[in-house]
Amino acid sequence: MDDPGSDLLLLIICSPSGAGKTTLTRDLLRHFKDFTFSVSCTTRKPRSTEVDGRDYFFIEREEFQERVELGKFVEWAEVHGNYYGTSVAELDRARAEGKVGIVFDVDYQGARQIKSKLPQAVGVFILPPSLDELARRLRGRATDDEVTIQRRFAKARVEIEHYRLADYVIVNDDYAKASDRLRSVVYAEASRCSRLAPSAERLLRDGSVGAWPFKVL
Repeated sequence: MDDPGSDLLLLIICSPSGAGKTTLTRDLLRHFKDFTFSVSCTTRKPRSTEVDGRDYFFIEREEFQERVELGKFVEWAEVHGNYYGTSVAELDRARAEGKVGIVFDVDYQGARQIKSKLPQAVGVFILPPSLDELARRLRGRATDDEVTIQRRFAKARVEIEHYRLADYVIVNDDYAKASDRLRSVVYAEASRCSRLAPSAERLLRDGSVGAWPFKVL
């Protein structure tokens, strides 16, 4: 695959279910208006609060499998008995909308695939402060039955074992602090030398850095 995201800041956010990934991601997107959320495709049924096209694209298994065969996903995986995948078209959409970055909310399998195809992508792993707290949060969501909760909790340790796929790890022990840490990752990556080298060279050549390539600065 050619690199379709070379001009975007690609941010992968992973965590076990219940660690607060979705809430932190939404806060990040409210703060950085020039970032967009990569809406994944899934074969699972929508929850009562979810909207098709906003939270996920909800499709049938047969259609999902057909898209896999056609190479239309940057990544895809089977999680808790359902398929999830990130469409290449989401990168095209971000670029067409003039965004500077895109956020992927995926599991560790998806993170590994994105990293293999788009090695410049930046990974962040969100950890709960304890497994007891993780179990409490899963039950507090009141969106799954007890069997589903137990299955998600049992898989949490397996998911946490893959934290080394990430470039940054954030413990969500305090929501406000965790949110600040996640924003700091974006600021740090936007300031990376390799991203701002063209501006530095322009300063040496023309006497001015010109427009900053990343509006978050």
